[in-house]
Amino acid sequence: MISCHECDALHRKVPLARGAKAKCSRCGAFLYKSYPHGLDWPLALALGALGLFLVAHVFPFMSLKIEGRIEENLVASGVGAMWDAHMPELAVLVALTSIVFPLLNILGLLWLLLPRRMGFVAPGAVTVAKIMHALGPWSLLAVFMLGVLVAFVKLLDLATVIPGTSMFAFAALMLVATAANASFHPELIWPESEKDKSWPVADIGEHATAEQHGLLVCHLCHALTPADASGVHTRCHRCGSTLHSHRKHNSLTRTWALVIAAAILVIPANVYPVMTVIQFGQGEPSTIMSGVLLLIAQGMWGLAMIVFVASVVVPLMKLALLVYLLVSVQRRSAWRPADRTRLYRVTEVVGAWSMVDIFLVAILSAIVNLDALASIEPGIGASFFGAVVVITMFAALSFDPRLIWDHAMVRTSQGRPA
Repeated sequence: MISCHECDALHRKVPLARGAKAKCSRCGAFLYKSYPHGLDWPLALALGALGLFLVAHVFPFMSLKIEGRIEENLVASGVGAMWDAHMPELAVLVALTSIVFPLLNILGLLWLLLPRRMGFVAPGAVTVAKIMHALGPWSLLAVFMLGVLVAFVKLLDLATVIPGTSMFAFAALMLVATAANASFHPELIWPESEKDKSWPVADIGEHATAEQHGLLVCHLCHALTPADASGVHTRCHRCGSTLHSHRKHNSLTRTWALVIAAAILVIPANVYPVMTVIQFGQGEPSTIMSGVLLLIAQGMWGLAMIVFVASVVVPLMKLALLVYLLVSVQRRSAWRPADRTRLYRVTEVVGAWSMVDIFLVAILSAIVNLDALASIEPGIGASFFGAVVVITMFAALSFDPRLIWDHAMVRTSQGRPA
């Protein structure tokens, strides 16, 4: 059996055709899929990703040629530029999300897969899997690559831009690492056993949930384990990780606190400048909106739309959606739970893409560093904006979508439509 991580509905697992996926019949969330290549495919992809990572961080990433002068930079140059600008918080954020966390994810895959390929489970496998699970949403290779493309187009009016070997390696790394994660599943490390099929759940009705049947869900290997009399079970029977209560602890309180903090920080993030472009000793600070208007004035409508959506629309939309979900859960609304679950998925998917503005500032600050000819300096607004992005991502992770369905089930049991 398997429990939906978004609505807690119970499903009996059935064999799938090659490449097929199973979705929750209640809320439409992804449940599981077939993995026809076993360990070999994700292992090969992880090894390839590690090689591409090394290439991407050794060779020049991008070069800028202006007035006969050439400025080269590496992937990590943006981190150094932020640090030199006395913004260590942004330097750390860029380093973690574009370098450290992706590398840890690749190394984690290899740590789990190589020993399993040789017939045993790696030491510390549970700890490594937990780290990978926690860092997954923060590995932002695709968002960084979008920032690179935006910077590339933006710099074309300033000088000649020369892509380096590292840029192509990084683009390949993004694709290969994504494929490696998509082909990996915890059951490759902790296969199902007969015990997984032995829990005495006689009837799985249309609205049966793991909580109703006293089952706890392991977030690492997805196994179901009966809770003891106190409502918890110390260890997952399959992988041995610690299990906790049926719902995230203080989910609503923590999410409200994070949403309010992010809403407050949105104001300085849009009022203060995010960067200053200086050419031949002259320049003025640029806020997010003034930067969008400048791109429109220069005829870069497509680029302006990308920056506007990622930097303005997405953060505000995410805050509005989270507030709506919080209020609806607190009011015990049973209205259209499937649609509200889809709204929650939107907050999960789009939130990280706002980081494109932070990556853009880091890339431009690193490569446009030509002294009196031209330079770009990050502004304090970028720090506030980075805080908004991080806090809203934590808010989405703190919210438990199963609460939406808990109240829908209460209404249904009382004879009212859900």
